[in-house]
Amino acid sequence: MATARPRGRDLELRVARSADDRAAHFLVRHTVFVDEQQIFHDTDRDVWDESAVHVVAAMGPLVVGAVRLYRLDEAGLWQGDRLAVLPDARRTLRAGAPLVRFAVATAGELGGHTMIANIQQRNVPFFQHLGWRRVGLLAPYHGLTHQRMAIGLSAAPSAFADDGYAWALGS
Repeated sequence: MATARPRGRDLELRVARSADDRAAHFLVRHTVFVDEQQIFHDTDRDVWDESAVHVVAAMGPLVVGAVRLYRLDEAGLWQGDRLAVLPDARRTLRAGAPLVRFAVATAGELGGHTMIANIQQRNVPFFQHLGWRRVGLLAPYHGLTHQRMAIGLSAAPSAFADDGYAWALGS
């Protein structure tokens, strides 16, 4: 799995490659989803963390962003979620967009056809700017209004047509 450095920045994007990377990944998520946004009470970890690909954005030794992705089926449907960027990195590094692009590219490299995500309503324009499309209606998810969104991945063709993903795409 490759690493990437967005032009003009010292931000490194990579799949978590060590126990320290994974610990930092979980710490960023905890800081954002438990401490800052209070979406979860004690932890945001769940069963998907066992098989997920954990991605980090780092400035030198400091991990400032995290996202996880995981395969939902053998035909190439992937889920991206738990995108978290520390507040200072949101403003000064604008780490969110490179982190999302890296996650999408990684799922594509792993044979993905389509990635879906539940996006907080306030972040929908950001994801649309990155090429994601709305799927279905707004709905509550972990106590906040979210929009299901999807993006095509550049890798393997789907073993099923998009209508085979009706359950995931809200159609």
